[in-house]
Parts: sequence; C-alpha cells; structure tokens
Amino acid sequence: DMPDKSKTYKLIGSDGKEYISYEKGSLGGNRRGKIYGRMDCPAALRALRHPAKDIYIKNRVFFKDEATAFAAGYRPCGTCMREHYKLWKEGKLESVLKL
Repeated sequence: DMPDKSKTYKLIGSDGKEYISYEKGSLGGNRRGKIYGRMDCPAALRALRHPAKDIYIKNRVFFKDEATAFAAGYRPCGTCMREHYKLWKEGKLESVLKL
C-alpha cells in the first residue's frame, strides 16, 4: 500500500528536527513536556478538549515510531504507555527499544 503523495505530514526525527513525510506518524507528543504517546491517549484527548487547547495544539508533534521519539529526547506518557513509562523511570527503556 503506497502512501498518498498528495498529503504530507510534519514529523520529528531522531535528531529532534522536523521533517516532511508522506506517511502519518504513529505516535503523538508534546514539545513542551517532551512526552510521546498513542494517538488515542486519554490525557491528550482531554488536552485537546480543554479551553486552552490552542497552546497544546501549538506544541503538538508527531513521530514515525517509539524508537524515534525516544532518540529525540522524549519520554513515554504515563497515562497511555504506562509499562514503557515505568521502564523509562527505571532506566530500562533503551534496552527494550534496542537502541
């Protein structure tokens, strides 16, 4: 299945810099909090409904995958990625992601 070349997405690379992709990111994140998580994260969905959502949206970033998000200096969300968040707190996530 080829990506739709008529639509582009801004993703963050492992170097922390934005780049254009023809494929959607698999994870969302927040630049200010340096957090990444699932697109259906309850905490992110709550933030998108909040009256101050414009600030959240302005700082929203997207990643190809978890290894990229982690390499860019972001941490897993404690709400939607609880197991990986615990591993991150213990300093063990890097070995699980095989980086």
